[in-house]
Amino acid sequence: MTDERQTALEELCAAKGLRMTEQRRVIAAVLEEASEEHPDVEELYRRAVKVDARISISTVYRTVKLFEDAGMIARHDFRDGRSRYETVPDEHHDHLIDLRSGQVIEFRSEEIEALQEAIARTLGYQLVDHRLELYAVPLSDKDQKQATPTYAGDRPQGSDDDPT
Repeated sequence: MTDERQTALEELCAAKGLRMTEQRRVIAAVLEEASEEHPDVEELYRRAVKVDARISISTVYRTVKLFEDAGMIARHDFRDGRSRYETVPDEHHDHLIDLRSGQVIEFRSEEIEALQEAIARTLGYQLVDHRLELYAVPLSDKDQKQATPTYAGDRPQGSDDDPT
């Protein structure tokens, strides 16, 4: 994270004319490294101070707000009482949240995407944006062996063919 190459967030800041301080650079790099984990501000702060001990929690809050207002990061509220963040993805994806562990699994299903479009059209609307969050608990070992996927979409990111 301490190398000299610019992060994608830094490049977006430059393109939007936002001033990049050294502390903002650190926070941008931490955000990009942790994006798939969907960290909250406190976690971003813990990681940022390991790089630069002069960064305050208020600086992290202000920087996250600046990046969010500029449309560079997305805020999520996954029912755990804290806002969590990720960089705005190149491709749309949805989230499944494990209510026991708090793990956030990103996935994409073409079948779900098509169904959402069809529902909007049936109700007389053109879908311009959406966010799908599934809240779940793990199946027991017995239930996992009996379960079969019922969607024809892509498998969740990071999964393999063995569900155990």
